[in-house]
Amino acid sequence: MAAPKAAARKPRRKEKKNIAVGQAHIKSTFNNTIVSITDPAGAV
Repeated sequence: MAAPKAAARKPRRKEKKNIAVGQAHIKSTFNNTIVSITDPAGAV
């Protein structure tokens, strides 16, 4: 007999941050455009 399967894990939710002021850093190349939003301290 096959062993019973373990219960499926619930995916972790990403924590939402509410930041009033920030900076948008944009890097565009031939194939891609990357936009990073940072707080005033520079944390992504």
